[in-house]
Parts: sequence; structure tokens; C-alpha cells
Amino acid sequence: MRLILLADGDVGLGITQYLLERYPDDLLLVVTIEKNEIYRVAESNGVAVTVFDSSAQVLASLPDGVDLGVLAWWPKIVRSPLLDVPRHGFVNTHPSLLPYNRGKHYNFWALVEQAPFGVTLHCVDAGVDTGNIIAQQRIDYDWCDNGGSLYFKAQAEMLELFCRTYPILRTGRFGSKPQDLESGSFHHSSEIEMASHIDLDRTYKARELINLLRARTFEGRPGCWFEDSGVRHEIYIKVRKI
Repeated sequence: MRLILLADGDVGLGITQYLLERYPDDLLLVVTIEKNEIYRVAESNGVAVTVFDSSAQVLASLPDGVDLGVLAWWPKIVRSPLLDVPRHGFVNTHPSLLPYNRGKHYNFWALVEQAPFGVTLHCVDAGVDTGNIIAQQRIDYDWCDNGGSLYFKAQAEMLELFCRTYPILRTGRFGSKPQDLESGSFHHSSEIEMASHIDLDRTYKARELINLLRARTFEGRPGCWFEDSGVRHEIYIKVRKI
């Protein structure tokens, strides 16, 4: 297997370390967002590594005969002609149980919509998170979960799913199945701000309001918000079993 890896974040670092430990000869090129820990780990292990500037720049860095591309928590959309280079295409790590919550803020929308949650490895096509599903792992959640806990659960399960699946991926003989996009959902990044607004004069069902509050509860991130007398406030919630 001749692999190019576009990696970012803790999941990207974990996948890079896994490949360097188990399958170092597979790695042709690692692409990072900046000169971060992923960059340093790849460089210190003698693997070709570059900081992403453009798809054209990555294309110019690629050797011939690429078999597979992996997007490991990669924050940018990959399009043709780079998308068409690997013989077996690109595989993406997506932190939702596709086709539910394609796009952005999967952890928030899973709780707001009470959708099934999990992580997915899927083929990359011209759409956004619409490619065929290769492997998935469902993640259960309960009332004590919030946007933050689902984020970290997804990170842990995504790394485990990739490590379980890569021995099959590297053979080039992996199966996949189409998504039922009619039963799923998609959200843009711009939706979360207004979806997090609490209208003080609106009537909410208790279940709906609690789910909304805990969906936006994530330490160090903005919470749900409301305005009163022209002053904006943030609100978070903590649920515990007793």
C-alpha cells in the first residue's frame, strides 16, 4: 500500500503514530495544517511531510503510484484533481453515524435532534460526507452526555475504528455501501449560532430545552445564549444521575 495521509488534531496524530508504528513503509507523504506535532513526528521518522498550502501544492509533492488517501480529522474539503489521484480513492474519518449529521457540529445536532450517534469511515466523493460507508461504530449516549462528551467520545472511537479497519483498507479490497441520504441530515457551520438562541418569551418542551442546553455545553466553547434588556448572556447545564 502506498498511502498519502492528510492529518490534523488528536485523531490525526493518533492515526499518524499508529501507521508509523505498524505500517511505516505504507506512508508516502503526510500533509499537515501547520508545523505541529504531527509534522514533527512524521519528520523525525523520516517520512516525507509538507504543510498544506493548496491542492496544487500537494499534487506537486506527490510521487507516482499512490494507492490510497486518508483524511484523518482533516478540516478541508478535498476536490478533484487531487481527489482522483489515489488508485483506491480517499477515505475520510467522519465523527457521526452517517447519514446522520453530515457537515458541521455533529455533536451538537445529535443531541438536539436525538439522532443516532457514532463514527464513520467513508469513501470521499464530490459531495460533503456523501460517499459510500466502509465501516461504522455506534456510540450510545444518555442524559449525562453533552456536546463536549460526545466530541471526546467520537475522537476515541474514531481512532479505534481506523486502527481496526486499516488492515483491510491496505489490501485495497474493502467493501462499501451507499448512504441513504433521504433518512439522514446535513448542517452548515453557520446554523449553530441561531440554533443556540434561547427565546425568553417562547414556550419550550422541557425535553427540547434540556437537550438544546446540553448540546451546547462544552467547556471552553460558547454555550446557548439569550438576551434580556439588551444584554447577552450564556447558559450551560450539567446533568448527573442520582
